[in-house]
Amino acid sequence: MSTTEENPFDLLVRRMTWEADDVLSVELVSPDGKPLPDWAAGAHIDLYAGDQVRQYSLCGDPAETSAYRVAVLKAPDSRGGSAFVHDRLRPGATVTVRGPRNHFALADAASYVFLAGGIGVTPLLAQAREAQLRGKPWQLWYAGRSRASMAFGDELAALAAHTGSGTGTGTVELHPKDERGRMDLRQVLGRLPEGAHVYCCGPQALMDGALEVCRELGIADRLHVERFSGVAAPAPEGGETSFEVECVRSGQTVTVGPDESIVDVLDDAGIYVDASCREGVCGTCETGVLDGVPDHRDSLLSPAEQEAGDVMMICVSRCASKRLVLDI
Repeated sequence: MSTTEENPFDLLVRRMTWEADDVLSVELVSPDGKPLPDWAAGAHIDLYAGDQVRQYSLCGDPAETSAYRVAVLKAPDSRGGSAFVHDRLRPGATVTVRGPRNHFALADAASYVFLAGGIGVTPLLAQAREAQLRGKPWQLWYAGRSRASMAFGDELAALAAHTGSGTGTGTVELHPKDERGRMDLRQVLGRLPEGAHVYCCGPQALMDGALEVCRELGIADRLHVERFSGVAAPAPEGGETSFEVECVRSGQTVTVGPDESIVDVLDDAGIYVDASCREGVCGTCETGVLDGVPDHRDSLLSPAEQEAGDVMMICVSRCASKRLVLDI
């Protein structure tokens, strides 16, 4: 887990480029030409899209400190974020961002297998570049509706073709559905190299399928996924119950009802906690747990991190005990 910059700041849109059908990349720079906060492969920024905040993966080169690049799909069911970028944002405009924040950092591994679906290629592009720089072998399997809909195909091919002293070797396999059908995850993951870690980002079906196959193969602990929409957690048997939350630094104790979220109750009590997505995916509201048992319902923390129970996302998670003591 890492957060580089928590205070919002304005950036200038220097360039917007069509990368594929309905996919625009946006290049952001500092209005005064200063270097931007450092980031590593897997990081994302919060982008203020009108009166909403959306998370977009950085897909440029982390070594390039003068600019950030994100790519945004114009979704037909957009809740406002992609429509803002495609319909209102233009070069020369300023936009407010926050971050970078990284909950999808590349672990140290012998090699890497990247599974991309559609616009989910964005964080994996940066990760493939990082694996190359680490001198590690990598494979990127990229599924999409058609070649015309798949962004950064040429950039990935050029990356895989680049070889040199100290660089890793990579391969890119494109799977346009209209040409090759659905990508066979069992075939891809069934020949996973020894010690390889799997990074997956894309539609819910792709991530669920990868998790199912990795569990079957006994390698679920080597799977890492990046989600930008929450997965609804089922209510516990018997329904939701109330619980107390003690806020140590604020000196207040509040009661969270069955139909309330921790972050909303704290806000009503005058304890402001920043929560961008309110779906348990962005990490903005991550809070330290000093006592009690969290009922984790986020889509961000790994199973090991949830088991540790020392942090929680208070926008969606609840309490599995009678009381939580939070470092807030």
